[in-house]
Amino acid sequence: MRLALCNEVLAPWPFARQCEWAAAVGYQGLELAPFTLGETAWRLPASERTALRRAASDAGIRVSGLHWLLRQPEGLSITSPDAAVRARTLQVLRGLVDLCAELGGEVLVHGSPAQRRLTPRDAAGARERAAEVFAAVAEHAQAAGVTYCIEPLAPPEADFVHTLAEAAALVRAIDRPALRTMLDCCAAARAEAEPVHGLLARWLPSGLLAHVQVNDPNGRGPGQGALGFADILRALRRHGYAGWLAVEPFDHHPDGPAAAARAIGYLRGLLEALD
Repeated sequence: MRLALCNEVLAPWPFARQCEWAAAVGYQGLELAPFTLGETAWRLPASERTALRRAASDAGIRVSGLHWLLRQPEGLSITSPDAAVRARTLQVLRGLVDLCAELGGEVLVHGSPAQRRLTPRDAAGARERAAEVFAAVAEHAQAAGVTYCIEPLAPPEADFVHTLAEAAALVRAIDRPALRTMLDCCAAARAEAEPVHGLLARWLPSGLLAHVQVNDPNGRGPGQGALGFADILRALRRHGYAGWLAVEPFDHHPDGPAAAARAIGYLRGLLEALD
């Protein structure tokens, strides 16, 4: 397992400082939220992409992937009945797939609950439209050599794809090699009947679960709430998980750097105890 930090935790620091700080406290990767790179991150010029790669390389850290894909620009949706809106959304997603690949990333996490809301009185149609977008972007991801993950999210934040079982069924139905699902500990603890470590033990052998984000159901970082992570890490180890473990607190307490530093200390301590 490799430890990454979701970079909005360190915003608004310049990217080079984010890389240097994250590497200094022991993270091996940064998982980027595109909005931290500007409103049009999906079409960053080549010179800026080169600068981002160089900043990460100089700090001895990697860009592990992207998440929070559709926060900007406004008006995007994978479920809208408006074909022009969906086409614009797909354009942004394809651009982010290319950005991820060019920065050396491996995985994109599709959460963005506001941009996948089911259309009133046409929920079945909205699900079909979302599946079409996922299929198209997954084909682009396969060509780019990255993995695209559908993120289950808990209600009321999301009204579409709440559980790993729902996400896995969608992945299987779309049936594209680069399309997978992932587990966010906060969302799973809120939405699933089964404990998080049990979900990992059940779904990791399927090959459908390709990424893990760690956080507490209270929105803070791992180790800052009631969710214990020893069993979670033990399940990941037991099933040979070799992907990224991305720290993604939403409530940065007492502040972003402190939450990030506490999280990696907590996780590394647990991992050492498992050795």
